[in-house]
Amino acid sequence: MNEQEVLYGFSSALIAAALFVAIVVCNELGFRAGRFTQTHTTSEMKELTGSVQASILGLLALLLGFTFSMSMQRYDSRSIAVIDEANAIGTAVLRVELLPQEFQDDAKQLWRDYAQLRVEVGEVDLTKVDERNEYNAKIAQLQSELWSLAVAATNVDPRPVTTGAFVKSLNDAIDSQGKRNALLQMHVPEVVLFLLFVVFIASGGIMGYSSGLSGKRMVVPIMLVSFLITLIVFLIIDLDRPKRGFIQVNQAPMVEVLGGLSR
Repeated sequence: MNEQEVLYGFSSALIAAALFVAIVVCNELGFRAGRFTQTHTTSEMKELTGSVQASILGLLALLLGFTFSMSMQRYDSRSIAVIDEANAIGTAVLRVELLPQEFQDDAKQLWRDYAQLRVEVGEVDLTKVDERNEYNAKIAQLQSELWSLAVAATNVDPRPVTTGAFVKSLNDAIDSQGKRNALLQMHVPEVVLFLLFVVFIASGGIMGYSSGLSGKRMVVPIMLVSFLITLIVFLIIDLDRPKRGFIQVNQAPMVEVLGGLSR
């Protein structure tokens, strides 16, 4: 987790609830301001306020679509990374059979331990930095042991179609693990989220102000719109939170690889 991120330490549900309260408060303040200036506002100004309201809501819709797309792309990338790593480990395990006989049992045990650690670390919250560092240290140690085994096997059998194939699959597994770790650190920039929040709250204020100018409260429609937008914001934040939010990347591919190694 990037230490510069402010929002990641807070629950996505808590952020969404705070935003909903903020938009309701701003809506009420806007309504009262509109009622206060109602008698001094001309019909032209009321029409202009309606145009401004439409522009802000249009900007909000644009930001929602843009931000949702960013968070969804990152979620998809993390999901694909799990599949790629599981495939890389599965391929490496199959190519253990290409190693000289004296190395095969040790290689299978190392891969079994490696897959177990990858499944376990996949369930650890990114905010638990110390625990994740311990897992990463163990994983790095196993990678080193696998590489040493590959070097020793190469000295015995240097053929590219046997030991060489195993070395390539080992490289692919290590690369896929690094890529997956890198994707865990990729989030929607918080400045984009803050901009979305500001426009979201401003839209509540302008809707309340417009209602105040008309002299009529529109409680149900405004609350419905606010709730739906809050729900979308919640989904955006939750999708962007690997190991933290309610929406989690499916670890089934890695679990299946581990299950195959355990048999």
